[in-house]
Amino acid sequence: MNTSFSGGLTGIARRTSAVSRSISAENVTGAKGSGGMATEGSGARAAAGLGQGWKISPSIQIPAGETVVLGDIDGPGTITHVWCTTAPHRAWRATLLRIHWDGADEPAVEVPLGDFFCNGWNRFSQVSSVPVAANPNGGFNAYWPMPFRRSAHITLENLAAEEIVLYYQIDYELDSVDDDASYLHAQWRRSHPVPRGDVHTILDGVQGRGHYVGTYLAWGVNDPGWWGEGEVKFYLDGDDEFPTICGTGTEDYFGGAWNFDITGVGYVAYTTPYLGLNQILRPDGLYSSQQRFGMYRWHLPDPVRFAEDIRVTVQSLGIGPGHHNGLPHRYRPTSDDIASTAWFYLDAPAPAQRPATPGLIDLEVD
Repeated sequence: MNTSFSGGLTGIARRTSAVSRSISAENVTGAKGSGGMATEGSGARAAAGLGQGWKISPSIQIPAGETVVLGDIDGPGTITHVWCTTAPHRAWRATLLRIHWDGADEPAVEVPLGDFFCNGWNRFSQVSSVPVAANPNGGFNAYWPMPFRRSAHITLENLAAEEIVLYYQIDYELDSVDDDASYLHAQWRRSHPVPRGDVHTILDGVQGRGHYVGTYLAWGVNDPGWWGEGEVKFYLDGDDEFPTICGTGTEDYFGGAWNFDITGVGYVAYTTPYLGLNQILRPDGLYSSQQRFGMYRWHLPDPVRFAEDIRVTVQSLGIGPGHHNGLPHRYRPTSDDIASTAWFYLDAPAPAQRPATPGLIDLEVD
């Protein structure tokens, strides 16, 4: 496998035996010398008179309730970049991206399209990070290295009641894959809402050897006051009641501090190479009645490694007024709407367990 470039410049000058390929609506197989050959497609009317090779098939339509195959790739190889955009934007939560590695029956990746690119609320938010970039107006990019040995099968299911238009490109290299290369997995879960006094599970049921590399939370606030006191906990290799890794608060885990609140300004969004509070949706006093946030944390310099199993949780915990405790405040369990996406690499192409596939009501933004 060409490991010279996976988010850095080290080794980029090295020659390798890898060959570059790309799948899009203009080359649905990724075959060599087969791009731009379409004579029919979504751009045919706009390109009338220009002829073959002039943007005849830049996109595909996905009817309501249908699943399309975006890519079937024979390995060994590594997906190096995925770009896509859709119309309408509200399709971001109503579509499920799935990836199967090496012919596995179960998907290693099953995540709503928007959440996979840190845009879980059907409204665009800029993200400028190493593995994920979301650019105006809904240009989604993922740079996770995704090695596979025999095959990669990528699909998108449209759960919505309307047709969507998808533009996409999947860039990959065909080359040998190192023996110690692991498979990318991504799982989505939602607590709608978290039962008061309980926790939201970000990841569970993972068995095998690997490393945890990223978290995205779409957090909807249902209680007044500050909401982000909950600790993020990593239970590793047989941990039971208590975790090996325990953070100090939600905003701390995402690299912020003191409620993400600058005095006199309020919440301040930020997007950095490894972490960010990329989205702040404020109530409008009418139908959008609650605060909504989007935040990400990439464990790239600091992956959380496990040899047998891993479980990750976050507490739904905020701040309330003090009650006879000698302080003006107290920690108060909340009942917030938390949707999470967890990224991890595993030594197996399919998980031993995974969350139930969500339906449209489970995914609904409200």
